[in-house]
Amino acid sequence: MEHITLLLAIVIVTALVFDFTNGFHDTANAMATTISTGALKPKTAVAMSAVLNLVGAFLSVEVAKTISGGIVNENGLRTEVIFAALVGAILWNLLTWLVGLPSSSSHALFGGLIGAAVMSAGWSSVNGGTVVTKVLLPAVAAPIVAGLAALLATRLTYRIGGKIRNDAQEKATAKGYRAGQIASAGLVSLAHGTNDAQKTMGIITLALVTGGVLSPGSNPPVWVIVSAGLAIAMGTYLGGWRIIRTMGSGLTELKPPQGFAAQTGAATVILASSHLGFSLSTTQSCSGAVMGAGLGRKGGVVRWSTATRMFIAWGLTLPAAGLVGAGAEFLTKQGTWGVVVVAALLVAGSGTIWVLSRRKPVGHGDVAPGSGDGIAAEPAGVVTTAIAAVSPPPTIAAQAHDLTATIPAPAAPVADPPRPATV
Repeated sequence: MEHITLLLAIVIVTALVFDFTNGFHDTANAMATTISTGALKPKTAVAMSAVLNLVGAFLSVEVAKTISGGIVNENGLRTEVIFAALVGAILWNLLTWLVGLPSSSSHALFGGLIGAAVMSAGWSSVNGGTVVTKVLLPAVAAPIVAGLAALLATRLTYRIGGKIRNDAQEKATAKGYRAGQIASAGLVSLAHGTNDAQKTMGIITLALVTGGVLSPGSNPPVWVIVSAGLAIAMGTYLGGWRIIRTMGSGLTELKPPQGFAAQTGAATVILASSHLGFSLSTTQSCSGAVMGAGLGRKGGVVRWSTATRMFIAWGLTLPAAGLVGAGAEFLTKQGTWGVVVVAALLVAGSGTIWVLSRRKPVGHGDVAPGSGDGIAAEPAGVVTTAIAAVSPPPTIAAQAHDLTATIPAPAAPVADPPRPATV
């Protein structure tokens, strides 16, 4: 660390700031459904997630190696490019947090990095094959795979739970699913730390390579792993309540069995991708799993207006962060004054977004079950109706028939015997 220059130190600090925003932006991935179903209290949930994010940061470095030596060419890359990329990623993270949309922090980082690299050295500086195979294809496949897994798991869960006959069994089963939810939420938090903390490790390692501190192809140093894990853990503990509200009750209403199925499916996809070095979006995986679990329950309704806004944000993330990163790199190429201007714009933009968020603050009390601050009910859409047609929910008439079949009708009243006439 003795060779780190002032500019390199600024880039490292900025990378850790991005990691912090990633933490509170993506807390909802692990804990939104756990909070919405009442399995854990909000503050307890984010504290648990923060600890497991920190632990997960030490489990693997495969994703970090993909970012530090795969997406862009390290040779000839300037340190200012990394700074410009982080500016684009941070501002997009904060903007989507302000409006409560669970966009991808990962794609914001990739977009900023690609845009800054292209502005600096042209399209040849980007490894197109790696971007397609390890960024774009997982981005499309992850929410679909996680959604299908959660849908099937939810259907299987309710089929098994159909044998419940009384309220006592139902309460015991719900309690068991809540315990399972806590375990699966812990698994998602662990997976989030394993996948997302590594992205910051990769960025810092890339900055150290461009600054001549490390040789190309090096693994992240221990101090990089520790600092990235701590930054994402602190951001997670802060709690991104706006996005938690959207994920927990804005997409669909979840019961404990659905929450358990959604989190288990998402965790499986995320951990498998981390092992393979695919830098997928944990946000997209968890969002897809939540929607799949919502469709898996009979009569479940996905709020497609919210989902549509979320899909639009997903599509805009890479190009929007890329444009900001390219603009920031254009300024940093002008010299020291350009770096100062970009830093000032980052501080000013972040401050403005924070001030706007104070106009209608969202806290942990707004995401707890029964807070009454959810999104209004929405009629079933085409997809929900089609799925319900295959396995329709029980109708009121069917329920009434079941009740009359099990509860005997009261006997007809017996007429009073005639009274003798009185004189």
